[in-house]
Amino acid sequence: MLSPVPLPVPPALPQLDELLACAHVVSLPMRVKFRGILERETLLLRGPVGWAEFCPFPEYDDAEAGRWLAAAIEAGWHGFPAPLRSLIPVNATVPAVSADRVPEVLARFGRVDAVKVKVAERGQTLDDDAARVAAVRAALPGAAIRVDANGGWDVPAAVAALTRLAAVGLEYAEQPVPTIEGLAEVRRQLRDAGTPVLIAADESVRKESDPLRVARAGAADLLVVKVAPLGGVRRALDIVAQAGLPAVVSSALDTSVGIRAGLALAACLPELPYACGLATVSLFTSDITLDPLVADDGAIRLRDVSADAGLLSHFAASADRRDWWLDRLRRVYGQLLLTWD
Repeated sequence: MLSPVPLPVPPALPQLDELLACAHVVSLPMRVKFRGILERETLLLRGPVGWAEFCPFPEYDDAEAGRWLAAAIEAGWHGFPAPLRSLIPVNATVPAVSADRVPEVLARFGRVDAVKVKVAERGQTLDDDAARVAAVRAALPGAAIRVDANGGWDVPAAVAALTRLAAVGLEYAEQPVPTIEGLAEVRRQLRDAGTPVLIAADESVRKESDPLRVARAGAADLLVVKVAPLGGVRRALDIVAQAGLPAVVSSALDTSVGIRAGLALAACLPELPYACGLATVSLFTSDITLDPLVADDGAIRLRDVSADAGLLSHFAASADRRDWWLDRLRRVYGQLLLTWD
């Protein structure tokens, strides 16, 4: 029987003063609006074994953000497990842009065999989604297309939308509705109707106190796993192993530092049946390293990255935003300290 996966306890928790002393807060401009933002703020840490990233979105509370800090400490202070592979296939990501902008977005990713398309954007319609997906199919006739609704539909809307979008051929639909019970119902209705769309769970894994509940409920065909929200590479590996479902690794709109952690997870999974959502550095106008982790011929090769001092300075956040992030780091560290032996 599946049971909740606890937050792993690494060998040692660095002192707060050590974290504060090596912290850099940056704000990176986006090429297009993504998750409703045009600037991505993040806090980077230089640990003894490598660079680490702490970038929970502002709406996340301190308790939830604790998993992001645990992941950053793993990356910078403890390192990653030994990899099983060095080349990670990745998908392109198309935000909720108008259909005429799809070729422009895809061009930034180079050759890819899979594309994730954002759908169910607030203020848009199913016609907008269908046009965007159709534009991707027209540009890449042979690509695997998956859609991501970020829980933006209810059950009837999800069933109607995925029935329509299935006409272009969908690899899977990511988090069409917000709840685990809703995912299970959408999956059941699509299966009963003979609509060939698999259901992937994202928020129902990373935002749940029990990330295995989605597997117990039979609510998904596969899991989308992200290192930072799950508390690190090792904890994500535990979750995938216990869930017993195929997994696709995705990013949380990270710089190359965070992408490095995602690649570490993808490199450690026993099987990697789907292209990973780790090519999102292409959504930024710039990165914090001179050698960013971007796709080359549909894949990213596993390697370490280092932040560049000039780029850290150029994209440094304003003084008030830096103070906001450092205060957040202090609070979240205090939360994490309560669970760390």
